[in-house]
Amino acid sequence: MKHPDHRESIFQEDAEIISHDCHPCEQYVLRLRAPYCAAKARPGQFVHIRCGDALPMRRPISIMRVGDDRIDLLYKVVGAGTRLLSQRRVGESLNLLGPIGKPFPLNPERPRRLLIGGGVGMPPMIFLAETLKAAASDTFVILGSEIPFPFLPKPSALLVPGLPDSVIGAMPLLDDWGIASRLASLQGFAGCHQGYVTDLARAWLEHSDPGQLADTELFACGPHAMLEAVATVARDYTLPARLSLEEYMACGVGGCAGCVVEIHTPQGPTMKRVCVDGPVFKASEVFPV
Repeated sequence: MKHPDHRESIFQEDAEIISHDCHPCEQYVLRLRAPYCAAKARPGQFVHIRCGDALPMRRPISIMRVGDDRIDLLYKVVGAGTRLLSQRRVGESLNLLGPIGKPFPLNPERPRRLLIGGGVGMPPMIFLAETLKAAASDTFVILGSEIPFPFLPKPSALLVPGLPDSVIGAMPLLDDWGIASRLASLQGFAGCHQGYVTDLARAWLEHSDPGQLADTELFACGPHAMLEAVATVARDYTLPARLSLEEYMACGVGGCAGCVVEIHTPQGPTMKRVCVDGPVFKASEVFPV
């Protein structure tokens, strides 16, 4: 069977900035009017944005939410490109390519989903969670950050068995959707778990019975060390896991091979492009035993 080529859906469009909100530590939520991308985007995909005319190299940014004709992006200023992007104003136009990459596949045989996002790896998890609202009771989201979250955490109204009573901080949007979430950080934020996202993942999984574990699949996006730890959790509980990788990119459409990573297959190691062969890969392919 021929696999679909996700490059076929990549489109270039000029997107109008609808809103551009600044959050602590130079985190920004950017809302763009981008009808084509909004209609085609799936959780796990990203856009490649031209940040300004003075900087021809685009920057890849994960899609956090979509609406009828708009997309929401979360990014943090880390270099010249995102610094230039942060200076763009409402009403201006940004040229983007997207949606790019393979999205998260959902296995109907694993309807219980654990979503883990760290830092700017949170957006794909929020996008995926929104698509799972109909199955809210079978979805749990863990978000981690070592800087203030780009939203105001609130005590959750949703019970999560197996977690300490003091860990009640949640993302309000997820609570509104009826999806349980909890937050983790080493920075002492009120209501958050004082530790790693994988601590909460293990506590939740440890409280699951064998039938629940048989229904569970993990999804994650975040820094390399976090993804490696998530892969270890998945291996320890014999769970399938899908990881969205973060990687520096040049062209973003598979032409330059500037974002290749080593992927392990039954036939042996091979090099894959994160932009179009990913960014979503099986955890066992990225972090083999």
